[in-house]
Amino acid sequence: MSEPEPTPDKNDRLLKYGLVGTVIVALCCFTPVLVILFGVVGLSAVLGWIDLVLFPALAVFIGITLYALWRRQRTT
Repeated sequence: MSEPEPTPDKNDRLLKYGLVGTVIVALCCFTPVLVILFGVVGLSAVLGWIDLVLFPALAVFIGITLYALWRRQRTT
């Protein structure tokens, strides 16, 4: 049994979530935005392990973006 054909709206929404997530996580990974925010609110103690969360999150969002692009290309 084949899976139902995805709607263009669903593909666009998945692509949008992937791109927005990738940009936000990339900003937090490669700029001091998150370090400054955590320092301001007094959570600088958790900055030692933040890369253990951000790099896998970046990989997941890049994967979502690539998957959405693949699905978009497949449906056209």
